[in-house]
Amino acid sequence: MRQSNTYVIVFSAILTIVLGGLLSLANQGLKPMQQKSIELDTKKKILSAVTDLKGKKGDEILDLYSQTIESIVVNLDGEPIEKDEKGGDIVAENVNIAKNFKKVPEERAYPVFKFHKAGDKESIEAYILPVYGKGLWGPIWGFIALETDLNTIKGTSFDHKTETPGLGARITTTEVRNRYNGKKVFDNNGNLISIFMLKGENHPTKALDEHHIDGMSGATLTGNGVNEMLENYFKYYQGYINKSKNATQKVALLY
Repeated sequence: MRQSNTYVIVFSAILTIVLGGLLSLANQGLKPMQQKSIELDTKKKILSAVTDLKGKKGDEILDLYSQTIESIVVNLDGEPIEKDEKGGDIVAENVNIAKNFKKVPEERAYPVFKFHKAGDKESIEAYILPVYGKGLWGPIWGFIALETDLNTIKGTSFDHKTETPGLGARITTTEVRNRYNGKKVFDNNGNLISIFMLKGENHPTKALDEHHIDGMSGATLTGNGVNEMLENYFKYYQGYINKSKNATQKVALLY
């Protein structure tokens, strides 16, 4: 039996509304789980820059984070900021680094995550800074942990969206990440030098000084992207680093 055009249109409209409503309800129901998943992923990557999370899952990671991380947000000058451009409270964990990246440096918010002994906020062991940049095929990002001298790399955590498997994607591997450990951001005079990944791999030891690490064969452009990302963000955080160093020196003089 052939249905009229009016029937088909009304039936389609009702079906669209019903299905749309069901999808909306499903989305609302899943939203808390999605938010927790995003929270867990972010905090896991932050902690991964300074500690081994092998064997830890879900709530264990969230509990460890709450016990060992204290966060603040600063501006380009290194001054703490507590409100966003709309006047709302600004939380370091909620700062979207990708969206921030689209703003000029002077307008960005810069989160700082302080890693300390569990239950002792004054016993800081590392400062963790988020970084963001461009790889060969898409965005790259991560977290850089600095020792308490705010100069020596304690650890790294990198990620990407579309870098080539086995080549640029190697930035996520422990092998490549560990190459940064112990390297220096500043020289002996306090000048910002940053850390650079060399072109190619298996360089002689003498080429791998305090500011250079071995590269990744076949992934020069990804390596260049990481180099630019680190150099840029060390500049962005230099105001905070300098202020923190000066504050530490003043406290040391008192004793």
